[in-house]
Amino acid sequence: MPDTPQLPAVPSPDGGLRLRLLGYGLTTAEIAYYRPDYPWLLQLFAWQEHDEAPDFPVLFDFLAFWRRDIGATIHSVRIAHDQLIRPTEWRAVDGVITLGP
Repeated sequence: MPDTPQLPAVPSPDGGLRLRLLGYGLTTAEIAYYRPDYPWLLQLFAWQEHDEAPDFPVLFDFLAFWRRDIGATIHSVRIAHDQLIRPTEWRAVDGVITLGP
């Protein structure tokens, strides 16, 4: 596996264009975890960064950091990436459905 390019620590003025040219896309992860102080309570954490689908090396680095340093048990992770969901998957619907009075 080739080395993952180092992501900029400060947002660049190109708006992520350089990362897109390297094959990165915007990735959003919803992390459900059990709070260490209230282990019966499930809480959500939203994480967003540029990453490469389908391997997600940046996300898995973050999850490794979480497991190593955060101390909160992860219940589940849901991932959305702009290469996994495309506008071409949507289709126009001819009609309107009205709910209620």
